[in-house]
Amino acid sequence: MSKSIAIIGAGMAGLACAMELARLGHRPMLFDKGRGPGGRMATRRVEIDGAETRFDHGAQYFTARDPRFLHAIEGWHSAGYVAPWPAAGEGAFVGTPGMNAPLRQMAQFFNVQWGMEIDAVLHDIHTWHLRTGTTIFRAQQLVCAIPAEQAAKLLAKEAPDFAAIAGQAKSQPCWALMVRFGAKLDLADCFRGEDIAWAARNSSKPGRGDGEDWVLHASPAWSAQHLELSPEEIVPLLLAAFFAETGAAAEEPVHAAAHRWRYAMVERAEGSPALWDPALELGVCGDWLVGPRVESAFLSGLELAQSMVGNA
Repeated sequence: MSKSIAIIGAGMAGLACAMELARLGHRPMLFDKGRGPGGRMATRRVEIDGAETRFDHGAQYFTARDPRFLHAIEGWHSAGYVAPWPAAGEGAFVGTPGMNAPLRQMAQFFNVQWGMEIDAVLHDIHTWHLRTGTTIFRAQQLVCAIPAEQAAKLLAKEAPDFAAIAGQAKSQPCWALMVRFGAKLDLADCFRGEDIAWAARNSSKPGRGDGEDWVLHASPAWSAQHLELSPEEIVPLLLAAFFAETGAAAEEPVHAAAHRWRYAMVERAEGSPALWDPALELGVCGDWLVGPRVESAFLSGLELAQSMVGNA
C-alpha cells in the first residue's frame, strides 16, 4: 500500500517531486502559501487601462543541460506551455502565456492547498503532523520543497541535521520592478548592468501582448542595501537607476509596482541534489541544494522522489 505523502512547497522542486512520485505510483498532497502556482517562477496579473497584462517578476527564463529536463521542456513545448525566447540567448525558454505555465500544467494533477502556510511540523513514530493555524494535516512521509532559510526554521526541532544543512545555504535578495511605459523605449529587449542586474521588455516574450512592459531586477548588493524599504519607496529609486544605467530617455510610467524577493537566488549551495532520511521519512529538495537554476529545482525534486521510492 502507498504511504501518504505531504509536500510543503508547490514551486518547481515540489511539483517535479510530485510528478515523479505520481509516475511511480504515489499520490502526494501539496501545500503552498502562495495563491497559485509560481513560486519564484511567478507571474503577476495586472489590470492596466481596463485590460489584463502579465508580468514575470521572478525567474525570467530557463535553459536546460540535463537530458531529463530537456525531455520535460520538449513535452511542455509541444503542449504550448513554453516557447523559445531568443532575446535571452540560444536555448532560452519561457512559460506561455506566463512563466508559471508549466507549473500550472503540473499542479492540475494534484490536490494542492493554495494559500496555506505550514507554520510547524511534528514527527511521532509513524506520522508527520503539519500545522497551519489551528488545522493539522497528517502524512507518513514529508517533503520540504521551500527556500533554505524557511526549511532551516521549520525543521529545526524535528530534523536538526537537515536544518543545519539548510542553515548553511545563503540566498541573495532581489527587488523586482514591474513597469509599463506609454511609449517604446529605445533599448534592446534585454539589458544587464550593475545596480540593474537584469532588465527585460516583458512584452517581447511570446504571448505577452503589445504594451511596453518591463521587468527590472536590482542586483543583490543594491537589493540588500535597500531591503527594508517599502515597495512604494523602491519604485522611483529603481526607475532612476534603470534610466541612469541604460542611458534611455526617462519616461513617466503608466504603471509601476515593486516586489521584494528575500530569497531570490542561492549564493552558496550544499551540492547534494536532494536530502532523504528513510528513518524519519523526511525529504528536502530545492535549487538551493544544487545551484540557482530552474533546472536545478526540477532535478532536485525528481531525484528526491526516486530516492524516496528506492528506499521505501
